[in-house]
Amino acid sequence: MFLDRWLKPRPAKLAGAKLYASAVGQARSAAFYRDYGVRDSLEGRFELFSLHVIFLVERLKGQGEAAAEASQAVFDAYVKGLDDAFREIGVSDTAVGKKMKKLAGAFYGRLKAYDDAIGGLPETTATREFIARTALEERSEGDAAALTTYVIKVREALAAQPLDALLQGDVTWPNP
Repeated sequence: MFLDRWLKPRPAKLAGAKLYASAVGQARSAAFYRDYGVRDSLEGRFELFSLHVIFLVERLKGQGEAAAEASQAVFDAYVKGLDDAFREIGVSDTAVGKKMKKLAGAFYGRLKAYDDAIGGLPETTATREFIARTALEERSEGDAAALTTYVIKVREALAAQPLDALLQGDVTWPNP
C-alpha cells in the first residue's frame, strides 16, 4: 500500500529498539548486583543501563550512516525507557521533563567520562576510577576491578561482532 512505506518504521529504528531491549536485559543481570556490588536501586540501575547503552553507541560510532541512525535509535529508546519508568513510579507529568533534562545531561557526562577513561586502555586505572565513580556510586563497596574487566570484555566482544548483525538488532553480550 502507498502509505505503508511512510508508516513502516525504518530498519535502524527497529534495530535500535532491539539493541536497547537487549542492553536493558543485560543490565538487569543479577550478577552485577549480587557479585559486583552495584546497588539494586534506581541509581544503580540507571548507571548500568547507561553503561550498556554507551557500549552500543561506542561500537556503532564511525561505522557509517546506517550505524549512526541505529545508534540514535538506541539512544531514543533509552530516553523513552527512562521517561516511561518515571511515569510508572508516579512522577508527575510536569516534573518528568525536568528530570529527563537532568538525566540527559548526566548521560552525556558519563559518555564523555567513559571515552576519556577508555582512552587510556590498556592501562585500566582510569576505567576502574570511572566504574567506581558511576556504577559503584563512589562507595567503598563493590568490585571495581571485576567490573573493569567486564567493561574490557564487552568492548572486545562487541568489536568482534559483525556490524551487519548489530544493524539488524542482534547483539551477544558476554556473561557478567
